[in-house]
Amino acid sequence: MENAIEIRNLTKTFGDFTAVNHVSFNVKKGQVFGFLGPNGSGKTTVIRMILGLINPTSGSGSILGFDIAGDREKLRNSIGYMSQKFSLYEELTVEENLDFYGGVYCIPHNRMKEKKKEILKMADLSGREKMIVSNLSGGWKQRLALGCSIIHEPDILLLDEPTGGVDPIARRQFWDIIYNLSKMGVTILVTTHYMDEAEHCSSIGFLYYGNMLSMDTPNNMKENVIDGDIFEIKADEPLKSIELLKKKNWVKDASVYGAGIHAMTEKGEMPYDLEHYLVQNGVAVQSIRKVKPSLEDVFVFLVEKEKRKGVMN
Repeated sequence: MENAIEIRNLTKTFGDFTAVNHVSFNVKKGQVFGFLGPNGSGKTTVIRMILGLINPTSGSGSILGFDIAGDREKLRNSIGYMSQKFSLYEELTVEENLDFYGGVYCIPHNRMKEKKKEILKMADLSGREKMIVSNLSGGWKQRLALGCSIIHEPDILLLDEPTGGVDPIARRQFWDIIYNLSKMGVTILVTTHYMDEAEHCSSIGFLYYGNMLSMDTPNNMKENVIDGDIFEIKADEPLKSIELLKKKNWVKDASVYGAGIHAMTEKGEMPYDLEHYLVQNGVAVQSIRKVKPSLEDVFVFLVEKEKRKGVMN
C-alpha cells in the first residue's frame, strides 16, 4: 500500500527545549496510526507541524505527496482535524455548527443537505438539530466535532486525543466510527493515552518526551519488545509487594495492574521464586502466573529503558 503520510526526522525546538526530537514514521493509506504517550510527550506538536500551524525546526514531511511546509494550501481540503480541546461553537445549535463548517469548505448547498443527514445519523444526533451544543453530553459533542472535521470528506484525518473526558461507552461508539472511516479509505492519525484504544490501531508509535521509542503493530510490540518475562501477582498488600519486588535485582519493574501486580523479571525466573520471596517478607500471595505482555507493560519497559539510558549518558 502507498504511504499517505511520510515524516522524516521531524524536530521542533523552543529555545533550549526540544519538544520533538527527530521523529520519523509512515502511515499507509486507509490505516489507523496511533500515537501514544503521556501528556507533554510532543504528540500535539507533531500534529501541529503536519497541519502547517507551526514550522519544524528541521526535518520534513509529506501528506499525499505534498510537502507539509510548502504545499499547505493544496492540502487544506484533504485534511480533517479534531483538536484535543472541544472547538465547536457551544452557543450555536448542532445544525448551525454543521452549516458553519460546510461554509468554511464551500460545500455546495445540495451536497450540504446530504452531508448533514449523514453526519447527524453517524453522530446519533438525528432529531437534535436544533439543540444548543452546550446542552449536549460529552459523547455527543465529540461525535459532532468529528462530524464537522469530516464534513468536506478529507482523505486524511488527524484526531488529537478525541476521546478524552468521555465515558467508556461513548469511547467505544466513537471508535466504531473511526473504524468505519478507515474501511472507507480514510487515513487516520490519532493520539491517545488509552492503551485499550491503541490495541485496535493498524500500527502505533510510542512517543516519550519528544523521542519515538518504538513503532510497530500492537501484536509485534507485545511479542518482540520486552526482554524478559511478565508475572501477574495477586497479593494482600500490593503496595508493599511492589516495594519489595523492586528491591530484587532480577526484577526489572513492578507496578499496579488492574486488581493485581505486573512484575517484569529477567528471562527464566520461576513463579515460585517470586512467591517464596514475598511470603518470606510477610506478604500473603493468592496467585501468581506468567502472562503475555500488554501494551502497558511494553510502554513501561520502554520508558524505564529510556530513563536508564539518560542516567548512563
